[in-house]
Amino acid sequence: MRQIIKGGTVVTGSGSFPADVLIEGEKILAVGTPSEMERLGGEEAVAVDAEGCLLFPGFIDAHTHFDLHVAGTVTADDFATGTKAALRGGTTSIIDFGTQYPGESLAEGLKNWHEKADGKCSCDYGFHMSITEWTPSVCEEVQDMMDQGITSFKLYMTYDTQVDDETIFKILRRLKEVGGITGVHCENSGMIAALQEEAKKAGRLGVESHPATRPDAAEAEAIGRLLRLAEVADVPVVVVHLTCKAGYDVIMEARRRGQRVYTETCPQYLLMDDSLYSLPGTEGLKYVCAPPLRKKEDQDCLWRALEDGTIQTVSTDHCSFTTGQKLLGKDDFTKIPGGMPGVETRGTLLYTFGVDAGRISKETMCRVLSENPAKLYGLYPKKGVIAPGSDADIVILRTGVSDTITAADQIQNVDYAPFEGTKVTGCIERVFLRGTQAVKDGQVVEPGLGRFLERGKYEL
Repeated sequence: MRQIIKGGTVVTGSGSFPADVLIEGEKILAVGTPSEMERLGGEEAVAVDAEGCLLFPGFIDAHTHFDLHVAGTVTADDFATGTKAALRGGTTSIIDFGTQYPGESLAEGLKNWHEKADGKCSCDYGFHMSITEWTPSVCEEVQDMMDQGITSFKLYMTYDTQVDDETIFKILRRLKEVGGITGVHCENSGMIAALQEEAKKAGRLGVESHPATRPDAAEAEAIGRLLRLAEVADVPVVVVHLTCKAGYDVIMEARRRGQRVYTETCPQYLLMDDSLYSLPGTEGLKYVCAPPLRKKEDQDCLWRALEDGTIQTVSTDHCSFTTGQKLLGKDDFTKIPGGMPGVETRGTLLYTFGVDAGRISKETMCRVLSENPAKLYGLYPKKGVIAPGSDADIVILRTGVSDTITAADQIQNVDYAPFEGTKVTGCIERVFLRGTQAVKDGQVVEPGLGRFLERGKYEL
């Protein structure tokens, strides 16, 4: 079947222009003037009205945690609810974190994540592989992962999944050999543990101790240590969920040395601050994530870095828990499950508070949500661009309309919305996933269409 999306403005990372888009089956056949597309499409082509709308390539969220066992519980969103919510928010591809648990091989960890996801996803999906134990056999398995399209990895410098500096260095060396890349959660675990112990001994068990025991210095120090390891290993790395100016400054220093460092941030760090931890009662627990929310000046730094291109991607770190799950830590802040939902609102938030507010251009929005993650994670040009031959993953966003974020109107399997009551000025009306109109009038009408993504090597 052929379809023509008519009357919209096609957004790319380098410019925007009015054009119609001709889709044939799962692919984009052509992009051009109405007369050209009518001629190529023929009389049988189905017209889709996008007059006055922006056409973005399908958004890519390269940082989600669905169906994750953590903190004595399981995330509220599994791959079924999480990817359906993501699709409604314009995300046509997610990359989740498969995890090698203690005693497992990478193959066993990957198998577990396929069992969680396969046949349940509403958008296309892939995996990073989180390495938590490093042995000679795991070292060999890295090439097996690459051969199966798992071309990116995850390392933690904190939590019970953390690896030490020696192991990080060895993994970086191995990734250089095979052409893989890793994202790293950067926090100084020793500093955090000592501060948490002090807080507990002093009886400071409330949620306000969460940001106090995970200061920006803990993040900046770990970033600096990682980047020195990467400098000697001579390999690029990704600093995930950057929250603060202190960490940003360390990254820029490494770039001045000539290093390739890719950086990701998230909507919560662009739009929320640590005053939320002082909300009355147990409300502050809902905003516990790691690293924690920071200060207004940190937000300003991150917005500037998005527009000037020194932060390359915006993901969500979607890791959702219900209010009841958050209350597991009401008497001890270290037991609060860390994370927030975000896949359903990322696009409209970035448009409203970025593009419409004049902080970033719509081309920047395209780069950080679509084009850059596609290049960084081996999906470009199949994904990340509206161009002939690419997958027909297209987000139709109507501007100049008003909506309000509420928990009552969300697919995310959570009983609260972190941005409850927030007014947004853009509406994602339709979403095409490989040529199928999966979202219409803001509602998912074709769930369960997701396919596994075998990815190539990074090329950003």
